Amino acid sequence: MPLKKGKPPLIAIVGPTGVGKTELALCLGEKLPAEVISADSRQVYKYMDIGTAKPSPEECLKVPHHIIDVVYPDQTFTLAMFLEMAKKAWEEILSRGKIPLLVGGTGQYVWAFLEGWEVPKVPPSPELRERLFREAKEKGADALFRRLLELDPEAASFVDPRNIRRVVRALEVCLATGKPFSQLRRRNPPLFRTLILGLTLPRPELYKRVDRRIEAMLEKGLVAEVEKLIKMGYSLDLPSMSGVGYKEIGLYLQGELTLEEAVAHMKKRTRNFIRHQYNWFKLSDPRIRWLEAKGEVCAQAFELIQTFLMEEGC
Repeated sequence: MPLKKGKPPLIAIVGPTGVGKTELALCLGEKLPAEVISADSRQVYKYMDIGTAKPSPEECLKVPHHIIDVVYPDQTFTLAMFLEMAKKAWEEILSRGKIPLLVGGTGQYVWAFLEGWEVPKVPPSPELRERLFREAKEKGADALFRRLLELDPEAASFVDPRNIRRVVRALEVCLATGKPFSQLRRRNPPLFRTLILGLTLPRPELYKRVDRRIEAMLEKGLVAEVEKLIKMGYSLDLPSMSGVGYKEIGLYLQGELTLEEAVAHMKKRTRNFIRHQYNWFKLSDPRIRWLEAKGEVCAQAFELIQTFLMEEGC
């Protein structure tokens, strides 16, 4: 498919967890010469496959995926690392004459790349992080967030106080550099022109769909996957193990929850997560072309992409 001159393209596929983003990307990959840049903060971890709904090796052979299995569960993965990897993958995909598909539901990753964020490259400090996490545990997450706002009042506009890891990272940057985190964040003009496709479903239908997906994960061996991670020495206290499914099954394996209770917690946390994702990807956002994730959605998306690719670039 010949492309018009101008800025090179990027197709983004966004939406809540379980709505079918990976399935759409794989379908489009059969119609387009495309490769996927994963914007999923959980799929970066090795050995965590079932609980993150990671595409299978066979699927990745059909449509190559980038930024999957790049760190071990006890290693840190930052937004700065994601942006660097995503830019490199985008350039490599284009160099092969293929279409880059940015696919995922981690809103911060998606918008940071699409909007050209430049984030501080301050290396993590394990000692400082441990001290801050301990402070959050002893005094509460609200107290830690108030401390951040004392150093950087503008952080209230982009740091979710409920995301303790994000609050800790912002404080880490402030304390390491002596400057507000917000002042070190810049936005550069994007190198690409973008079509953003959003997948959605009516909320009751989406909740039923993710409930079925959780049950399918258990059938595929989620309990054994978590048990293996624990035996490999990966603690439930690790950020990677705090994701939906891993924490609950870990508590089940420790005897703190029954399996039925663990599954109920997973379903409840997933619904809360979906509501949070819709704050990142708003149905009213004019930048997003929303499609209902059923029926001929792949054909609809392909038609929109064809038109977009033939348009003059900026």
